[in-house]
Amino acid sequence: MSANNDLVEVLNDLIQINNDRIEGYNRASGEAKNIDVDLIAIFDKMADESHKYVAELTAEVGRLGGEPTTSTTTSGKIYRVWMDVKATFTGKDRHAILASCEFGEDAAQKAYQQALESDAAMDSEVRQLIATQKSSLKSSHDIIKKYRDMHEMAK
Repeated sequence: MSANNDLVEVLNDLIQINNDRIEGYNRASGEAKNIDVDLIAIFDKMADESHKYVAELTAEVGRLGGEPTTSTTTSGKIYRVWMDVKATFTGKDRHAILASCEFGEDAAQKAYQQALESDAAMDSEVRQLIATQKSSLKSSHDIIKKYRDMHEMAK
């Protein structure tokens, strides 16, 4: 496999995890519609963030001559199933939704870390793009965690 193919595969993995995030936050927003308006705004912002990242990663895959993916990951599908099961048992409360979102954010952090540690040859611009997106996603993770922690303290 050529160096470009390796890098295209890494970037497509990141596109998939962002597609998972979009679907996860769209689902969370729908679940929160009867709970909290503030959560809907946060979830919509995070889905928009991933739309932007997908566009940036897709452009990079195209520049490398690859075919950008439009799918989600298998683990992302598992995450959404897990969110459905958890919501069934918890009644779709604020804490359950936030805990599910934090689970997804942890998966995104792991995917980005694996991309940065991969053996794929990447120039400094691509490495910086991945690192910048990872950092921004970490901020999103911390926001979700803060909301979850605040909810736990309010109980």
